[in-house]
Amino acid sequence: MKSLTHIARRALKSPAHNSSSSSSIAVVNLRCYCANAPPSSPAPNSKLFVAGLSWTVDEKSLKDAFSSFGEVTEVKIIYDKDSGRSRGFGFVHFSKEDNAESAKHAMDGRALLGRPLRISFALERVRGEPVVVPRITNNGDFSSRNT
Repeated sequence: MKSLTHIARRALKSPAHNSSSSSSIAVVNLRCYCANAPPSSPAPNSKLFVAGLSWTVDEKSLKDAFSSFGEVTEVKIIYDKDSGRSRGFGFVHFSKEDNAESAKHAMDGRALLGRPLRISFALERVRGEPVVVPRITNNGDFSSRNT
């Protein structure tokens, strides 16, 4: 947390925040998640995170695009709750880790319905861990929404 404090104070002292106008307000948005940081490159597993999906892609077309690499056990596209439209990403589960790895290498950057896909191995969802989002008030003190 010491380095976070240092960054915030430095941001408040930057020329962008030192304006001659008395009405300027320092706004610094910082987020600190108190969960173990995921590795920079997730370990290979049988579940792929697929981003960059066109709004017109459905589960069937996504499964068809990946099924040539092995048995696809599940496909899930994430949809917006309010509009019902795709959020542009989803998950593809393979029965074998090797199939997922070959699909990742072959499909990452390739276009599907006119949009390039960005593919990585999916991370396991962490539930129950606290999320702390520190805030900086105008006088530079930290506060937290979660306390």
